[in-house]
Amino acid sequence: MRKLLSNSGSVLTSAGAPGLSERQIWSVALATAIAARNTAFTRAIEAAASEQLDAAHLQAARAAAAIMGMNNIYYRLLHLVEDAEYQSMPARLRMNVLANPGIDKLDFELLSLAVSAVNGCGLCITSHEKKLRAHGITREMIQSAVRIAAVVHALAGVLEYSSGQAGTVPDAVAA
Repeated sequence: MRKLLSNSGSVLTSAGAPGLSERQIWSVALATAIAARNTAFTRAIEAAASEQLDAAHLQAARAAAAIMGMNNIYYRLLHLVEDAEYQSMPARLRMNVLANPGIDKLDFELLSLAVSAVNGCGLCITSHEKKLRAHGITREMIQSAVRIAAVVHALAGVLEYSSGQAGTVPDAVAA
C-alpha cells in the first residue's frame, strides 16, 4: 500500500508523467478513477482534480469514463468472439461525445486510451494509440497516461479492499 501511495504522488506530477500537462494528468486521473469504480476514492481524486481543471475538463473526464465504459464492453466482444459477422453489424450505440468532447479532441482521445486500459479492451487500446501516434502524440505521453491509469486503478482496488467497506477512503489517503 505504501508503494502505491508513493507511486500516486509521482505519477500525478509533471516530473512523474513526462510529456503531459497538468490538465492532462488530472483529467486522466479522474477519468480512470471513475472507471475504477471506487466512489470515495473517485471523490478524493475529483476534489484534487478540481483545483487543476475547469468545468469542461471535469465533464470530459466523466464523459470519457462513461462512453468508454460502454464502448469497451461492446468492442471487446467484437475482438474476442469468433464470429466475424458481428463486426459487420452496426453498433447502434450513441457516441456523440466523440465528435464534440468539449476539450481538445486529442486530449479526449488520451483519456479514452487510459480508460480503455483500465477496462481491458485491446481493440480500443490499439485504436486510440494509433490515432494518438498519427497525430504526433509521443510514446512517452501515452506511457505516462497509462502509468497514471495503472496506479489509479491499483489504488482504487486496494483501498476498496483495505477499507473493509465499499466506498470509504482511510483518512490518511483522503488528506
